[in-house]
Amino acid sequence: MTDARPLILACPAPRSLPLLFAPDRLAQLRAAYAVVETTDEALPRLPVATLARARYIVGQPPLDEALLAAMPALRCIFNVESNLLPNMPYGVLFRRGIHVVTTGAVFAEPVAELGLGLALSLARGIPQADAAFRAGTERWGGDGNAGARLLSGSDVGIIGFGDLGRALARVLAGFRPRLRAHDPWVAPSVLRQAGVGPATLDEVLAESDTVFCVAAATTENRGFLDAAAFARMRPGAAFVLLSRAAVVDFDALAAAVASGRIAAATDVYPEEPLPQGHPLRALPGLLHSAHRAGALDVAFKRMGEMVLEDMALLDRGLPPMVCKRAERETVARMRSAPVTRN
Repeated sequence: MTDARPLILACPAPRSLPLLFAPDRLAQLRAAYAVVETTDEALPRLPVATLARARYIVGQPPLDEALLAAMPALRCIFNVESNLLPNMPYGVLFRRGIHVVTTGAVFAEPVAELGLGLALSLARGIPQADAAFRAGTERWGGDGNAGARLLSGSDVGIIGFGDLGRALARVLAGFRPRLRAHDPWVAPSVLRQAGVGPATLDEVLAESDTVFCVAAATTENRGFLDAAAFARMRPGAAFVLLSRAAVVDFDALAAAVASGRIAAATDVYPEEPLPQGHPLRALPGLLHSAHRAGALDVAFKRMGEMVLEDMALLDRGLPPMVCKRAERETVARMRSAPVTRN
């Protein structure tokens, strides 16, 4: 008997379907769809009949024009990373009306919350105070607040104002900061509607007590936060990197921190995992997080919910509305590294 259910090609590695879907949702997915679990490497070798039936892809496998021609029923590619890779002919996909969507917005609030924690830790010297207490060298009362400052009411700059930038603005709102943001891909009116002042990159760097970098890596901004950029920051300011390592010249960042001019925190690194013995590990003034800001189970399960909701819309002949759609004007410019771990 022929299976009449729409067919899904699932190749979400390093994610897995049980990571993305709660047990009841995974059962719902398997009941409504014929799910073929595969890998990026094996997908092109699937039977012709399987490829011809595929309505959805869950993952981000390399695709070329010939492989897409073998999938005439394809309607949508669900990218369950937060990166859009230059590994498929987006022009062909757009011409055929095939949606490419990403669930990466689920990471915005978890990353923003951890970013807030890092910023507060830098402003109030929390890790240093804890280490001193454990070593028996703590300073009590005001003696322990040398160099400490308030985040409340301070000047805060955000570089990048996509989903994560917007989440940061919401998380920071209770601290009543004077918020400025720079994003050349966002209209000034969008920033103003979010309660954020539009600013140039120089203004964000020079006029902020804390600078959050949440800019995506693109063909246009590799290493744009360099020695000159860090030299423009206020003495004693904090720099918090939450997006992609490729946008920062890490040697320049390390030099700025080592000089004592700024303090910094980062959740991402030019090499991951960072090798044991790497100079960054022991650099005073640099607070570390092992690329864990967004990796919460609740975020992964929300990805599955988003996929199910948009599949239901597409099955009814409607466009996806929950996941974020790739835009033809910007998708080819994205240059983030592939996800290799959850």
